[in-house]
Amino acid sequence: MAKERRKRKTSDEAFRDALWMISPGTKIREGISAILQSRTGALICIGDRKKLTELSEGGVKLDAAATPQLLYELSKMDGALILSEDGTRIIYANRFLKPDNSIATNETGTRHRAAERLAKQAKCIVVAVSERRSAVTLYVHNKRHVMDNVTTLLNKATQALQTLEKYISVLRSVLRDLDSREFQDMVTIFEVCRAVQRREMIRRISKEIEPYILELGTEGRLIEIQMQEMLMPVEEAILVIKDYYREKPGLTYEEVEKRISEIPQQELLDLGNICQALGYGSNLRTIDVYLTPRGYRMLTQSHRLTPQLIDNLVARFGTLQQIIRASKDDLVAVEGIGEVMAERVRTSLNLLRNQLSLERR
Repeated sequence: MAKERRKRKTSDEAFRDALWMISPGTKIREGISAILQSRTGALICIGDRKKLTELSEGGVKLDAAATPQLLYELSKMDGALILSEDGTRIIYANRFLKPDNSIATNETGTRHRAAERLAKQAKCIVVAVSERRSAVTLYVHNKRHVMDNVTTLLNKATQALQTLEKYISVLRSVLRDLDSREFQDMVTIFEVCRAVQRREMIRRISKEIEPYILELGTEGRLIEIQMQEMLMPVEEAILVIKDYYREKPGLTYEEVEKRISEIPQQELLDLGNICQALGYGSNLRTIDVYLTPRGYRMLTQSHRLTPQLIDNLVARFGTLQQIIRASKDDLVAVEGIGEVMAERVRTSLNLLRNQLSLERR
């Protein structure tokens, strides 16, 4: 089973795992920091024991715990360190690497060329610590990544958070306008596409911040908490897609969401591409009718209904306006909605409408 899981791990997943394994606060990172401070170099290979043994030779067999002190002391030898797949054991020290020399590499130094080739051939993690440049380069399968110091990473993450905050502020404004139009039953395709576009931009920015958090390790906890708190109020924005995508045979909400996530960054700026993904065609101006939401997002905002009850309400009435106009008896007839819950639905929607009316004044 373990082997099957390793085969299914994508290159991106392996890269994320590698960043976490050598992030600040880990034993391997402590060892790397000591190596950098002493201005020496090192090659640390982490992966399948059998593969790495076949692609290297010589050295000293240890099978000892990978402590920061031992990593530092053993790095003084010329050869590479071979670590277990989870990075907790040092299998070999002073090992000579012999990857396939025909594997393409853009590196110039002997140590880094061997590191990149081994990572590609063995599908493993190789950390190259440069003695001359005092830099750390991470190789994971076919990926190459130069590690930044903590101060630089914190500055980059902080700048990205500030950008994220600005986009979230715009999205909140767009969603407030959409809320008001939904109760008035005057939503156009422009408001829908704008909300979907902003939400997708925010999702992509947050994805760009995640590697910083991973690479920061324990130093990135505050950044992670800040980002999570910022994203909480806009989580329901994804339901705009579920409310407005055009239903077609064989087309699901999840597939529409996937289409939008795959739109190239530059093309995301064109609302026509959002409109196309939602199933309305690429020309927004040809859609001259008001759109009616199904009600998923507004019912979720009430914080009083389970996803199953929301599904039942939408399946029974079809649109938000029909749910708003439904009598108490009509609501009670929906599976899972009793008299108390029916009253809560009516009260919650009226409360949301009143709040929006007060905000417009």
